[in-house]
Amino acid sequence: MERDPSLRAVGWARSLPLGSGVKTARDWTREHLATLGWDRTAPDLVDSVVLAVSELVTNAHIHARSDAQLILTWDEECLHVTAHDASPRVPEQRHPDDEAMGGRGMLLIGAVADDVRIRSCPRGKDVIVCFGPPSPTARPA
Repeated sequence: MERDPSLRAVGWARSLPLGSGVKTARDWTREHLATLGWDRTAPDLVDSVVLAVSELVTNAHIHARSDAQLILTWDEECLHVTAHDASPRVPEQRHPDDEAMGGRGMLLIGAVADDVRIRSCPRGKDVIVCFGPPSPTARPA
């Protein structure tokens, strides 16, 4: 399939050591989505992406006990949010009871994202979450 030569992808990557706060990942993500203008045109989408990033980095730090490598790639069709950690264990979507303090991360991600994929790697796994572009009718907040 031949791609449109005017199509340009942009991407950003950040390593988040185990001791770093998830707030760092959220702030970093918001900054980069602002460069796309989404903070003005699609603030609800930005909030959804930031929620997914928060859950992905939390999963890497808590469940995988690993640093997280976070990659954002925008190709004008999809914002790919990839979180890599060192654990080969695939995240499980649990159905926590009302009393549980956690266990809803993958459920939340599935609710806000257009697609979620998990790929095993030689040294861990990638969880890839895709978000479609802002609606053409999206208006500034």
